[in-house]
Amino acid sequence: MDGVSADFLLELRSEEIPARMQARASADLARLFAEELAKSGIVAGEIQSFATPRRLALIARGLPLETQATAEERKGPRADAPEQAIAGFLKSTGLTRDQLVERADAKGHGVLFAVIEKPGRAEAVPAIIRAFPWPKSMRWGDASQSSESLRWVRPLQGIVALLGDAVVPFEIAGVASGNETVGHRFHAPGRIAITDAASYADQLRAAHVIVDSEERQSIIALGATTAAAQAGLVLVRDDGLLAENAGLTEWPVPLLGGFDPAFLAVPPEVIQLTMRTNQKYFACQDSAGNLAPNFICVSNIVASDGGASIVAGNRKVLAARLSDAQFFWEQDKKIPLARQAEKLSQIVFHEKLGTVADKVERVAKLARWLVEEGIVGTPDQADLAEQAARLCKADLVTGMVGEFPELQGVMGGYYARAEGLPDAVADAIRDHYKPAGQGDDVPTAPVTVAVSLADKLDSIVQFFQQDMKPSGSKDPFALRRSALGAISLILTSKLRFSLDRAVAIGSPSRPPLAVTALFGLPEVVDFFADRLKVQQREAGVRHDLIDAVFALGGEDDLVRLLARVHALQAFIETDDGTNLLAGYKRATNILKKEGVENAAWSAPAYPPEPAEAALIAALDDAEPRAAAAVAAEDFGGAMAALAMLRAPIDAFFEAVTVNDADAAKRGARLALLVRIRDAVHQVADFSRIEK
Repeated sequence: MDGVSADFLLELRSEEIPARMQARASADLARLFAEELAKSGIVAGEIQSFATPRRLALIARGLPLETQATAEERKGPRADAPEQAIAGFLKSTGLTRDQLVERADAKGHGVLFAVIEKPGRAEAVPAIIRAFPWPKSMRWGDASQSSESLRWVRPLQGIVALLGDAVVPFEIAGVASGNETVGHRFHAPGRIAITDAASYADQLRAAHVIVDSEERQSIIALGATTAAAQAGLVLVRDDGLLAENAGLTEWPVPLLGGFDPAFLAVPPEVIQLTMRTNQKYFACQDSAGNLAPNFICVSNIVASDGGASIVAGNRKVLAARLSDAQFFWEQDKKIPLARQAEKLSQIVFHEKLGTVADKVERVAKLARWLVEEGIVGTPDQADLAEQAARLCKADLVTGMVGEFPELQGVMGGYYARAEGLPDAVADAIRDHYKPAGQGDDVPTAPVTVAVSLADKLDSIVQFFQQDMKPSGSKDPFALRRSALGAISLILTSKLRFSLDRAVAIGSPSRPPLAVTALFGLPEVVDFFADRLKVQQREAGVRHDLIDAVFALGGEDDLVRLLARVHALQAFIETDDGTNLLAGYKRATNILKKEGVENAAWSAPAYPPEPAEAALIAALDDAEPRAAAAVAAEDFGGAMAALAMLRAPIDAFFEAVTVNDADAAKRGARLALLVRIRDAVHQVADFSRIEK
């Protein structure tokens, strides 16, 4: 304490806070406290927040020693001012008319004043506690009979509030602030008097409590890695599990255990998920990268026997879990996937879209079409694609997926391989949900791509047809994710096809390929355009250039479209591209001003001026060259052809008057501007380019 400011410590101690809520709660505490300080015109030098299973805490550095409430006075309009002026003043202060104070000014006129109370920190903390945004909270004790009683994530047991070394006094729900807390539940259960904010973390560390979650994570990561290495193993890193274990312990101690190697006959994903989900254990691999019959659990105590009893207890619990998993695995293998798939007719996919069996039927037809058309793989793989599609959802009715829904697809792949189905079919069943999100693997095996793409396109088309499109932040059927996945599949494997045509095939009544407007399906193509912008943003592709290509219409081959966009972006960043864009916009602005949409071009009936003749000659040369390059999908060549127009267009606007007094000249020159616009539109609609 320096006589002017001091550090403020707040600890809110309760029964166990769920691990998944701690990080958000820690950030919310810091944010809400800063907001309350701001109401009093105070800014802390730094606010640091902490969370353990039993406490939320923060340290705010450099706060004024004054903790009392203050008042701010604001002068308003005269008492006889128009009601509108008084109402505006009331709105800005948040007060009502009867809360204003009227005083006479030097001339004796009544003037209104607002006296706004600003709470001190003693009043601010209870306000934070009462308004804390827990995702789930509870009431407790006798007071819980009233809906006005305090809600907290778990019963609140103690509050430490110190400014410097002095207690900031307040009380909420019968819990008074003070300077005492408790340490580790087993190693230091007694009460601890906290000296000040500076000593808080060290005093708790001495009581076997590490208040910093990141430090606990580091301890777990290092200890688990070391324990695995000492046994010749490699820890399977899992950041989510690391954070969860840090949220379950105040003094983490990683311990290595093992289980019966016979359980390794169960698919490794099942074992890892069992350990992770049910027991919060880390998995280990041997030097060859195979799952090892070992686990690492994280204890919250330093055991006198080195953790042997803890490991033994955890091994026993894990053995029971793995026995259940082994039972599901053996039982599921007894029923072929084709028989399992028959049960899909009993599962509703969506009330408007039928059963899962109905969806499988659609996906199978579309997957087969993708292969038969030569879009994916070779025609001899059509039967494999259809077979994989018909079995891809069969594992949804298995015991294992019922227990672990996260393994849908994965288990289907294992069951397919176990019954001797072709590897291509098993792989397609396993991976047909991929890519499920950003960073996920993108399949490239043809049969897998056909099934995965068909599954995603079907979902998008079906929900769009039922007018259940994503809206704003709402996307209950994850259609945006499906579209991003489909785009990744298309671009990674460079699949060449008309999206509009595939969308038509995905329609329930399988209409003629050209009749897509009947279903409103152009909306789907627009939807893909929006998702493409999102997908390409991280690659540095400008969204306006994607718009510029889509705006031409008729371009829904995503591979060709993106090639055109990449060429356009490279061109527009050159001097030729920048100047051509400027010339184009000048031409289109004149056409817009003159109200000219289209004008047939013919050679002028008058002797053209030199710059005009040069532009006509340049267009005569560039137009067919650009058209031929576009037809050959040589979009760089098309841009090079258009680049030849840059200098003639610049010279034309410098030397030639478009709006000539002579009507014949004006008409011919406006038609020439239309020709410039149309030549450029062979590549993209430059009016959509922002630069």
